[in-house]
Amino acid sequence: MSFTVLTAEFSHESNTFSRCPADYAAFTDRGISLGEEAIAARAEANTPIAGFLDIGRPAGWKVIHAISAAAQPSGPVTRDAFDRIASVIVETAKAHAEKINGVLLGLHGAMVTEFCEDGEGELLERVRAVLGPDVPIGVTLDPHANVTRKMTELADIVISYKTYPHVDMREIGKLAAGIMQRTMKGEIRPVTLRAERPMLEEVNGGRTDIGPMVERIAKAKAYEKQAGVFAVSVNGGFGNADIHEVGPTVLVTCEGEREKHQAFAEAMVEDMWQRRFEKVTDFLSVEDAVAEAKSYVATKGPLIIADYADNPGGGGYGDATGLLKGMIAADLKDACFGPMVDPEVAAELRKGQPGSTVSVRLGGKVDPEIGGGPLALTGTLVSVSDGDYTGDGPMMGGLQASWGPCAVLRVGDIEILVTTIRAQMNDLQQFRAFGIDPAAKRVVGLKSMQHFRAAFEPIAGKVIVCDSGALCTPDLGKLPYRKVRRPIFPLDKR
Repeated sequence: MSFTVLTAEFSHESNTFSRCPADYAAFTDRGISLGEEAIAARAEANTPIAGFLDIGRPAGWKVIHAISAAAQPSGPVTRDAFDRIASVIVETAKAHAEKINGVLLGLHGAMVTEFCEDGEGELLERVRAVLGPDVPIGVTLDPHANVTRKMTELADIVISYKTYPHVDMREIGKLAAGIMQRTMKGEIRPVTLRAERPMLEEVNGGRTDIGPMVERIAKAKAYEKQAGVFAVSVNGGFGNADIHEVGPTVLVTCEGEREKHQAFAEAMVEDMWQRRFEKVTDFLSVEDAVAEAKSYVATKGPLIIADYADNPGGGGYGDATGLLKGMIAADLKDACFGPMVDPEVAAELRKGQPGSTVSVRLGGKVDPEIGGGPLALTGTLVSVSDGDYTGDGPMMGGLQASWGPCAVLRVGDIEILVTTIRAQMNDLQQFRAFGIDPAAKRVVGLKSMQHFRAAFEPIAGKVIVCDSGALCTPDLGKLPYRKVRRPIFPLDKR
């Protein structure tokens, strides 16, 4: 029997403390594509839709793909953007309602909108209103999802990536689609169970390369071999969302023996609670990070300095100047830095002639109180570009993306990538496409929390992480929470 499956991708991680809402233009900046166009662009890359098709194509599914849409993490999604994108999915469901046997959605799990705290739950509710309670729905999530009760009540299959950096998005899409195939055939009737603890997020941000998550993921994979267990998801949560149902969760997608499976989920999330004080990442001050860079000798590769706090992948503005200011003041040699998100300066530099001397006020414009104000710099304009590149690393391989109009500015012996569009640095081509080879540098300053490791650790001699005090500071106690349930760790120590 051949099945008809509705698919879509709609992703946003919402930092409710950001001043920059995710409007429709923010989604067009990162990319909106419809139907077959989306499949052509994304079906052979590390994406959920690629995983869905890995099962659907050989199984003979008729796949109706509505839309693929994502915006860089930022403030809440505007009502206009949410309604416009969600309506494409809902209207596609309406048009084919009588034929649809199942639904697979590639979501994030930490979307907050202007009008509700649970964007994914709102989308699922709208889809359910069209298709009714009996059509199986499966979703894939980022492990930084804040998984709500509504999400697990409205979707039968809820599965998160198991890696951070997320190198298994396609693999998890394939897992979800395999479970969906069995469900549509009537072999199984999955539900997803959920367990939580009162924490803003798992204390190490969900790192899966080192620390306690390594053991938890191993236990999750082992439990997936139990009878009636189809997937176990361990979510670190996203603590920069000031919502009631924030925090880490463990999910078990299963059938039968619910008490046993719930007990396993509870034990897993209890481990997060019991180990809530164990930190594996050393966050250096900007001063200490720059001091280490000053004396670093590149024998096996560059020193990578990651500015955790100004990570655009967590909703940071990407224009914090603290780390770059320190690097320039130290007169670091053979260094590069990126991105510095400053549309105004990028546009100004695009008018210049490569090789010319230019003076700019760079960065620090969105909120100068966070991460430092603008830097008055004079340097050499190295190059200008439209900002387009194609990733070739573990996360972005084969995917086309853009910084928007951008330029490379050399100040002293530091090459600075100035961009228009916010994005974190997680692929070498984000530098290389613009004439900067990070592997050949002595020091590389970049903005990312963890995703950079997939592409940059293989070229690095050493990696250090700093807290520049910007919006994504790991010190969550500095943020003005009002809506989270209380008491909650670490705001209320206990």
